[in-house]
Amino acid sequence: MGRPGSKRFPVQFAVLLALWLSATPVTAQEVPVIAQDRNADSFEILVSIAEDLSPEPSGLRPSDGRLLVMISKDDSTEPRFQVRPGVDAIQVFGIDVESFETGQKIRLDNSVFGYPLESISDLPPGEYTVQALFHRYETFRRGDGHVVKLPMDRGEGQKWSRAPGNLYSTPVVKQLDPTESGRLMLTLDQEIPPIEPPRDTRFIRHIKMKSQLLSEFWGRPMELGANVLLPAGFEEHPEARYPLMIFHGHFSHDFSGFSEQPPAADLPCEYSERFQVDCYNRVEQQEAYDFYRRWTAPDFPRFLIVEIQHANPYYDDSYAVNSANLGPYGDAITHELIPFLEKKFRGLGEGWARFLYGGSTGGWEALAAQVFYPEEYNGCFAACPDPIDFRAYMTINLYEDQNAYFAAGSFRKVERPARRDSLGKVTVTQKDYNHLELVLGTHGRSGDQFDIWEAVYSPVGGNGYPKRIWDKKTGEIDPAVAAHWRENYDLRHILERDWKTLGPKLEGKIHIYCGDMDNYYLNNAVYLTEAFLESTTEPYYAGEVDYGDRAEHCWNGDQENGNHLSRLRYNWMYLPKILQRIEESAPEGADLSSWRY
Repeated sequence: MGRPGSKRFPVQFAVLLALWLSATPVTAQEVPVIAQDRNADSFEILVSIAEDLSPEPSGLRPSDGRLLVMISKDDSTEPRFQVRPGVDAIQVFGIDVESFETGQKIRLDNSVFGYPLESISDLPPGEYTVQALFHRYETFRRGDGHVVKLPMDRGEGQKWSRAPGNLYSTPVVKQLDPTESGRLMLTLDQEIPPIEPPRDTRFIRHIKMKSQLLSEFWGRPMELGANVLLPAGFEEHPEARYPLMIFHGHFSHDFSGFSEQPPAADLPCEYSERFQVDCYNRVEQQEAYDFYRRWTAPDFPRFLIVEIQHANPYYDDSYAVNSANLGPYGDAITHELIPFLEKKFRGLGEGWARFLYGGSTGGWEALAAQVFYPEEYNGCFAACPDPIDFRAYMTINLYEDQNAYFAAGSFRKVERPARRDSLGKVTVTQKDYNHLELVLGTHGRSGDQFDIWEAVYSPVGGNGYPKRIWDKKTGEIDPAVAAHWRENYDLRHILERDWKTLGPKLEGKIHIYCGDMDNYYLNNAVYLTEAFLESTTEPYYAGEVDYGDRAEHCWNGDQENGNHLSRLRYNWMYLPKILQRIEESAPEGADLSSWRY
């Protein structure tokens, strides 16, 4: 799973808004510049584009997208960077807009749906910092005949708050009283600039490759990318060919966790609230430098490490499988990108010399790629994987529960939790996560966790967007969509269903790790999967499932250190097991020496 200044901001211009729960987009023409027909007793927000700012910045056309208005009591940072679910949530409203033009205004009133408060009229009177943002969509004419409007990634990893070309307003501090009639004017007066691409170094290379498979699906040129860490001695040993380690996970702008320089002596300390560790920024930089020293040591085995970049119109990565809504990312990665990289960087180019690892989203991807392409990879190390058995889809049983948001009895219903701490304290509910996503984007376009699961796993709906696994407003589960998920993406079910043919190809390849207090209850699906794996006999799976006592997300198999350290060591912690696997399974005549210099 993944992801969302201390001065006060001056009052400036007039900016933005409007939100709608309806799937029908609002066109700018539907809202008059002078809204004479508004309810005189209601409060409304009007959003416009500054006259000196192009409605089609950076050449992005047409000007369709999602208009967000954020309202916060915290003026220390911009509201666009404060959006999150749970008890610390700020207020957000959103609306679909088509053909947004300079000189037009979009209205938000009491009828629009928001999170956590559902209506503007529910907002208590007070002083707030307010900001608007317009998240741009592009029109895709897909190979399957559907025409959809989605936000293409622009190098930021599907983060609407930082996406180049998006328009936003200068935050303003305002006294609001939505219980009385009134109007707040917001103006989109800023554009997020392009992101500088990372630079190659002697060890790190940044690769882009046009995918024919994905371009055909999306009806436009589509690329796959990779951050590649080269082994020490790569240039000095042109005869060497290398095994490949694929580090699956969320979008990374540059290769992470590797630095040729130690932390600066005068680096100010930054406390990690997540891990409750002082000077954690120093810890991170020291681990990155230590990895560089380990990587270049004389006795270290030489590998290629690849971080795949597969941000797409729905999320910061594709989940590395074929999907009706995202396209054939599994085939594109395995049959286009991996061979391309192995040819360019002298990989061994055979299944016995390829390994997968990652945590959370990357953990699910590592296991899924191993299951769907069992002979193309020789082992996966899946840490804290996203739900791998949909009977434990976090705290939901998709096949038996009727509602994703509530457990209901005869006289009472209780909200289902979605996130907890190590002591079991619930901080976010399923309803929280999903209602925030609904505000951020209709049709699965929030760019967030539940929407990408739905986009990957669901069939295509009649409108070209993913079929809902449940009603996003009420939580009512669709059993027909759940059945589709089960047959195509429930990894435990697929393993059990197909073990007769899969088992011989996966023997010794599956390694799964999870904390027994995973914040997102991901350990529950691991328990169910382990129960099946340990019952296998023809053949026995001969892998590993291990748990961290009281360990939170994302425990990855390190019984000696806490998450704050082990999460920084993915790129070398599984190497002893990988080397053992190579020695046990490499075919006769395999190259086991050219890369051991």
